[in-house]
Amino acid sequence: MTILGTLLKNKRAGEAKLAWHLPALAGPEALDLRSPDFQHESVIPKVHVGKRAGGENRSPALAWSGTPDDTAQLLLVVQDIDSPTRTPFVHCVALLDPDLVTLPTGALNTGSSVKGVRVLRSGMGRGYLGPEPIKGHGLHRYVFQLFALPTAITSAQGGTNLDTAKPAAVLATVSGPALARGRMDGLYGR
Repeated sequence: MTILGTLLKNKRAGEAKLAWHLPALAGPEALDLRSPDFQHESVIPKVHVGKRAGGENRSPALAWSGTPDDTAQLLLVVQDIDSPTRTPFVHCVALLDPDLVTLPTGALNTGSSVKGVRVLRSGMGRGYLGPEPIKGHGLHRYVFQLFALPTAITSAQGGTNLDTAKPAAVLATVSGPALARGRMDGLYGR
């Protein structure tokens, strides 16, 4: 796999196609998103890395402040902007009750039963997918994005059920702009 990573070294999805840059998710950067497990722009610990990369695939704990009072729902999206794909690879999509201000470790994993957390489909399967970049591809940036929505998402594009909808179909139904948003980037390479 190191050879494949080297061959694809210059192929990156890029920042421009993040959920962060969708017009419906534009808004003031008033949410302070953080994690007790790693700092913004630092390396994501191995426990939060995917199993194929030697980790435990446990979603990191998250905390935030600054949620506006009139927030109907929070949307959390985690994307890899350095994946060698056309668009950033989606590692997690979740809908959160607006009164939440923290998520414990593992809250975004499939089978988690944290009250107020609805984990949706990701790029492959459901729930949090920890970093598993191609060996030799270099450092990847994993962008944790939290959006305070004025209207709750109840179905995906075309009326598709949220539990089976692809991430792009969920994001396409957002009616914005966001009331507030926050971002935290984590790094991982192998």
